[in-house]
Amino acid sequence: MSLPPGFLDELRSRTSITQVVGRKVMWDTRKSNQGKGDMWAPCPFHQEKTASFHVDDRKGYYFCFGCNAKGDALGFVKETENVSFMEAVEILALEVGMQMPVADPKSKQKFDRQAKLAEVMEQALKFFCLRLNTSSAADARSYLSDRGLPQEVRERFEIGFAPNSWQELWDYLTNKSVDDELILAAGLAKPSNNGKRPYDTFRNRIIFPIRDPRGRCIGFGGRAMDPADNAKYLNSPETELFDKGRSLYNYGPAREATGKGKLLVVAEGYMDVIALAQAGFEAAVAPLGTAVTETQLQLMWRVSDEPIIALDGDKAGVRAAQRLIDLALPLLQAGKSLRFAVMPQGQDPDDLIRQDGPGAMQRLLDNAKPMVELLWEREVHGKNFDSPERKAALDKTLREKLNLIKDPSIRGHYGQALKSLRWELFRLKSKTQNFKAWGRQSISPQATTRSSSLAVSDENSHVLRQSVILATLLKAPEALASVETQLEDLQFLKSEHRKIQQFLLQYSGDLEQLWQTAEQTFGVQKLEDLLSLPHVSIAPSIRNCGDIELVVTCLLQEFAQIFAVDAHGREVAEAVQDQSDLDDEGLTWRLNESAKHVQETLQGGQDDKTEYRTASNGLKLKLEEQDRLKNLLEKINFSKPDTK
Repeated sequence: MSLPPGFLDELRSRTSITQVVGRKVMWDTRKSNQGKGDMWAPCPFHQEKTASFHVDDRKGYYFCFGCNAKGDALGFVKETENVSFMEAVEILALEVGMQMPVADPKSKQKFDRQAKLAEVMEQALKFFCLRLNTSSAADARSYLSDRGLPQEVRERFEIGFAPNSWQELWDYLTNKSVDDELILAAGLAKPSNNGKRPYDTFRNRIIFPIRDPRGRCIGFGGRAMDPADNAKYLNSPETELFDKGRSLYNYGPAREATGKGKLLVVAEGYMDVIALAQAGFEAAVAPLGTAVTETQLQLMWRVSDEPIIALDGDKAGVRAAQRLIDLALPLLQAGKSLRFAVMPQGQDPDDLIRQDGPGAMQRLLDNAKPMVELLWEREVHGKNFDSPERKAALDKTLREKLNLIKDPSIRGHYGQALKSLRWELFRLKSKTQNFKAWGRQSISPQATTRSSSLAVSDENSHVLRQSVILATLLKAPEALASVETQLEDLQFLKSEHRKIQQFLLQYSGDLEQLWQTAEQTFGVQKLEDLLSLPHVSIAPSIRNCGDIELVVTCLLQEFAQIFAVDAHGREVAEAVQDQSDLDDEGLTWRLNESAKHVQETLQGGQDDKTEYRTASNGLKLKLEEQDRLKNLLEKINFSKPDTK
């Protein structure tokens, strides 16, 4: 809304900044001079005991010599009550009796209409509060006392009672000359279907008023006293004032508390919010019986960068938290997120505080989990990932969730965090020494690499191949996505190799920066030592080969050879356990087939069917290449000019 010229000047001239600030501070009477409007107090924006906060009423400004906070009355209201500029204007205009400007006649009519409905709601609230102190509300008062809500708490939260009567509120309001149409429009009564008088919406319920950010009573929540009632909690219907998807219970007081540094806690119900506030967690709000909406989430973020979600520890609470994650992912911004305080099974904040005290609640809030951990737990809880297909399904789901995040920086950090969690989940449970034992016990002479000059022993052969794999991926990270599963399943023998493996699996940044990041992580010397080994000297040139498919093929062959040797080792180990005194032909066949598979894998997986011809010097040449050379020479001779 645009304000007409001179409106703010008039507002400032009518406002006394000492009165506005005086509601939040205790003036130092020794240092202040009230007659001159020269006031001093401890600063409300930072913790201090001395009076370094100065307010000049004649100039209309404040300044803190400790933290340099400064501004006028509007800025003070905005900062201390966590409101927008226009909301601060409305608050001060209401205090000094100035009418907020309206854009057009229709807006004025709407504004006036809402003002009338808000007046009706205030009269209804007065009725409910009065009825709580009558004899008909004895059970309600007893219930509230049992829940730890004494008289002063009831008054603080304006708790009331709707009597078990069909038209008591209706009669009360009509006797106050309230129009029937306004009572119905405010959602306080419903028309009868059989032609009788309208009947009250709330009957035999404890009443909790719901106020908007401007402090207007816009609706009610009612807790049934009859256990047989169909609805334990009932909210006001949608009206011109009340939209439950755009409102939060206790939002105004919570907003003010967050302005004083309190954590914003989101609970599930009215009683939870009241219990939290009583225990010192004044910045507590609750959605109104439905899942958190986008508007409610934006309301939370307006007053707190990282609200803590403390929903009930039952299935419904867990489902609500999970739905909130999906809602929040596309809306995440730098510095705006959620944390989750996981309540004990079957408990809500009210239960926990009454049973174990505020300290238990504080510990939960201190250990609240970031949203990325809840997202991960939701996708893996109760699931088994014992096959490549199941792992791939998880990867697909996580990619879909990451794609919901619009901010590229946040998406990258979430990807990094999820990769780390994935690594922890899928890292092999078998110990390195078990793997070495397989190699020592099981590799037969027939299965060793006769053609490789690198293989000093089977274990050394594995180490050498693993060095080649890591060096190749460090220099050609574009191949990482194609061999990620194989890299994940590989059991590295050297601890420094396992660290590089973990780094590669968890890396989610720019591939062009991978080598530089690796140098920062492990140090230049360690990487140079890896690349300087003779059997990996080819790695530095891999990146410039221009054929990532060839790199992937070579890597897959290296993985296949390692896995084939491992499988043969396990086969022999099992065979040793299965052997008996009798000659077992099946056992012999198993070992022969396993050794054959290893030999084929180490030789490239297929027989060489190329035709060769022996040249006069004894060198074997491919027949195909010899024919191509012959054809080329004939073309050259044919095109040679005749010099005769």
